[in-house]
Amino acid sequence: MAVPRINVYLDVVSPFGYIAFSVLKSSPFFAKCNITYIPIFLGGLMHACQNTAPINIKNKDAWIEKERSRWARYFSLPIVKTTPEGFPPRTLSTQRALCAISQKFPDKLVPAFEALYHFFWVEGNPNIAKSEYFGPVLERVLGKNEALSIMDAMNHAEIKAILTANTNRAFNIGAFGIPWFECTNTKGETEGFWGVDHLGQVAEFLGLDVKLDNGIRAVL
Repeated sequence: MAVPRINVYLDVVSPFGYIAFSVLKSSPFFAKCNITYIPIFLGGLMHACQNTAPINIKNKDAWIEKERSRWARYFSLPIVKTTPEGFPPRTLSTQRALCAISQKFPDKLVPAFEALYHFFWVEGNPNIAKSEYFGPVLERVLGKNEALSIMDAMNHAEIKAILTANTNRAFNIGAFGIPWFECTNTKGETEGFWGVDHLGQVAEFLGLDVKLDNGIRAVL
């Protein structure tokens, strides 16, 4: 029997990406899904869409501060009370490092995402985009030699091209923000969904039973 599939496009800069990642990784209601986590560069996607960063829109910046806290609370997730200083950072190098991990140590991609999200959105460290800070985070996940190889590989042309290709793919399937979910149900039908507030629609489209999950119920 076919298995529901989710490709989720993420950049560690997004608090809603952090929430979506955490829910997909930990919720038993998504356990039967085949989930692929794909690093993209949100800044590049926003540029391709000629989109404006939400934090630069009057009133929306304050609304997002409240909204991220609400959704974290719905799903019982820790999150910083105030946005890290200097937000939003330009996470190009961080996302390239994740792409390098996806190629060299694919089994470590999920724990690497998790560690970086925790560093930025739980600890509130504003230096998520600086290699001298995110490098040690990755070292704790990968090991010293492996992390050094990633810090080298992230500057290679082929890794840069992978991040560009991932970002272009997200744009070409209709994405304009993060998290973006590309979902295929057991009938082979594929649809795209944007935002943690649409996880209920994701679950419904995939035919998942989420009646007992408070967070998912909140979005139905």
